[in-house]
Amino acid sequence: MTTELTIAVLGGDARYLEMIRSLQCNANASVFAVGFEQISQSFTGGIQRELEDIDPQSLDAVILPIPGVGSNGQIETVFSDKNIQLTESWIDRLPKDCVIFTGITNDYLTELFEKRNLRLVSLFDRDDIAIYNSIPTAEGAIMTAIKHTDFTIHGSNVVVLGFGRVGISVASKFNALGAIVQVGSIHDADIARISEMGMRAFFLDRLPEKVKDTDILINTIPALVVKRAIIEQLPVQTLIIDLASKPGGVDFDYAKKRGIEAIHALSLPGIVAPKTAGNILSVVIKQILINS
Repeated sequence: MTTELTIAVLGGDARYLEMIRSLQCNANASVFAVGFEQISQSFTGGIQRELEDIDPQSLDAVILPIPGVGSNGQIETVFSDKNIQLTESWIDRLPKDCVIFTGITNDYLTELFEKRNLRLVSLFDRDDIAIYNSIPTAEGAIMTAIKHTDFTIHGSNVVVLGFGRVGISVASKFNALGAIVQVGSIHDADIARISEMGMRAFFLDRLPEKVKDTDILINTIPALVVKRAIIEQLPVQTLIIDLASKPGGVDFDYAKKRGIEAIHALSLPGIVAPKTAGNILSVVIKQILINS
């Protein structure tokens, strides 16, 4: 990449600090940072600006916060007390080849850019981001398990539900620590791969009989799978860690009623490894812009 890019980062959390630094250093980019005035410019590496001081026509990319924007264009800022709003008049001035990045999108955001024929990239819908992020997610699950139990992971009975992008990393990491790992899936190919990796595989319809001696139950499936009937079979000392996106896959109310600790561990990459998570974002964004 020889042509310098001009990128505006509008709001964001700790992950975005590393992302800005990395884009500045590794993507030959000038990065305007909006909503970071509580952080010194030398720390972020970006050029701090007010939104109204940036010429939208000069931008190759706009990076929105992980949650996107509110229905009124409100931008979430962790490092600013200012009210920052993305207006339609500002968007109308963006060049047609400008790429807009967001962590997750919504109907408002999708419609906002689609009707202007601007490319909107929902980063957290991408396989590459999910696979990269599965590493700090798995480490965060290990951290959560250690913090909330009084026994070692080694030798403990761990049940992982789902063998997708996150489930694979979670199961393999707990297995590497010496846990007795059982993994549930609905797919024949997953069952074969789980067995090949030296773990115990089962189809999800056998879940009730598989959880009776569970020490740690980890869910990665974004659907209600840990229902009342499953929770009734769990030992009361079981720790449940739900890694699935909201609303999760656990009946949290019934778990609480039974006295079972159930933790909805969301956004672990940004919590346990914001530097790594930010670098992941910058690598993927850079590659998308190279290919644009």
